[in-house]
Amino acid sequence: MSKRDYYEILGVAREASEGDLKSAFRKLAMKWHPDRNPGDDQAEHRFKELNEAYDVLKDEQKRAAYDRFGHAAFEHGMGGPGPAGFGADFANTFADIFDDLFGVGGRARSRASGRERGADLRYNMEISLTEAYKGKSAQIRIPTTVSCEACSGSGAKPGTSPTPCRACGGAGRIRHQQGFFTLERTCPTCQGRGTVIDDPCQVCGGAGRITRDRTLGVNIPPGVEDGTRIRLSGEGEAGVRGGPSGDLYIFLSIQPHAFFQREGSDLYCRVPISMVTAALGGEFQVPTIDGGKTKVKVPEGTQSGKRFRLAGKGMPVLRSKAYGDMYVQVVIETPQKLSKRQRELLQEFDKASSKENHPESAGFFAKVREFFDGMRE
Repeated sequence: MSKRDYYEILGVAREASEGDLKSAFRKLAMKWHPDRNPGDDQAEHRFKELNEAYDVLKDEQKRAAYDRFGHAAFEHGMGGPGPAGFGADFANTFADIFDDLFGVGGRARSRASGRERGADLRYNMEISLTEAYKGKSAQIRIPTTVSCEACSGSGAKPGTSPTPCRACGGAGRIRHQQGFFTLERTCPTCQGRGTVIDDPCQVCGGAGRITRDRTLGVNIPPGVEDGTRIRLSGEGEAGVRGGPSGDLYIFLSIQPHAFFQREGSDLYCRVPISMVTAALGGEFQVPTIDGGKTKVKVPEGTQSGKRFRLAGKGMPVLRSKAYGDMYVQVVIETPQKLSKRQRELLQEFDKASSKENHPESAGFFAKVREFFDGMRE
């Protein structure tokens, strides 16, 4: 059976650049790699074709010969591709693609030293709105793993040290042949650390870490909001075999307040007032988040829903000297359980009222009448 055209195999034009060739090869090699298509003979054949085509076309001299003579340029021992379609430098050419497929690279190599970073920890803390306003210094107690003092975190008995793994020679990786390809995997003997402990520490059992409760001081700055995350670097779990510790993340939640609602750095509250105060005017006192009190003056004829702004009486802005505002919304309370005399007084007031006393309702019902009059025409 005649061989397919190398340019056709890679899906590129004959004038394709070196970058175009490499990009096409990477894409198709990942698609047809046998480890992504186990037991698929067609995939293995396509993969061999791809490597053979790229091995020729990436070399300027081989490509020039192929462009002139085609496949005949490499017949009768004329310097064609290597055995089974693999060039001598195939491993270097395909190394980055192998990383994409199997994740072999930085993370695997970082374990070879045996020093692994400890896990991060999360601690949930609930505080009041007043504490969020003022800030807070708190002591928290967390169970975590710490480096074993007896062996200094090495896991080996004091006076000894870990030895290079005999299975992988200290590399943390083991190579093995799979069909026509050489693969690497984590060494099962040392779990990729490159070292083993022949005589483990009796305190930590060779883990290099022990579990212990720790008490930490946490400073919560003024102005934190619900969901704020505070990071304490290096306060997480201890690393393995003397590796760096993880971090501790404190997630804050703020308890609902009995009086205030918060939006960013602003505070809101609703205050009921009598219709007499709304009609004649007056004043009332409201608490503030700093523990004080302030007066709110109600002008004559105030309507329900009116908001009064108290500048600078809100929450502090995180890591700033600025403060938000406090908004007081008045709600006019309708009298209930009226006595006979109160009813009489209200009825007298209603009879003596005019449009000027209720301009909003008078205007509304005037528009309603105009609407219905227009429908009759």
